[in-house]
Amino acid sequence: MDKKSSEIIQQFKLLPHPEGGWFREILRSESYVTRKDGEVRNNITGIYYMLRKNEMSTWHRVNSADEIWIYLKGAPLNLWCLDDGNKELKKLRIDSNNPIQMIPSGYWQAAKSSGAFTLASCFVGPGFDFSDFEILRNLDPSLIPTKALKELI
Repeated sequence: MDKKSSEIIQQFKLLPHPEGGWFREILRSESYVTRKDGEVRNNITGIYYMLRKNEMSTWHRVNSADEIWIYLKGAPLNLWCLDDGNKELKKLRIDSNNPIQMIPSGYWQAAKSSGAFTLASCFVGPGFDFSDFEILRNLDPSLIPTKALKELI
């Protein structure tokens, strides 16, 4: 681990994230919303999220919530998403010239730093709950809907 990313992990008190990389929750609204499916969630939640060189946010999705990525510092971040029909794979990038991207609810997504590290914030609304979170590698392969998505694991 390089010195700068070690300093950021310590400065922001980041911990390992189940999808890869490092995170710490920084915001959880005290207001609540009832989603269309009847589940109650905080209005919005936010984290610091860092990927170091050769680390990847593995393919995952957040169901019933949109996720906004905001670039903070370091190298540009490559961000991939696959639409909810699993037909169109898009490559996005966040950096100081294009600091914000949104991944819609239910889209598969993955991310990787293009350099030594990238520090970003991620905000989810309605708020994040691990019961809405799926990691592709944890799914039964027979439940993965398309060949294209199976090839991403």
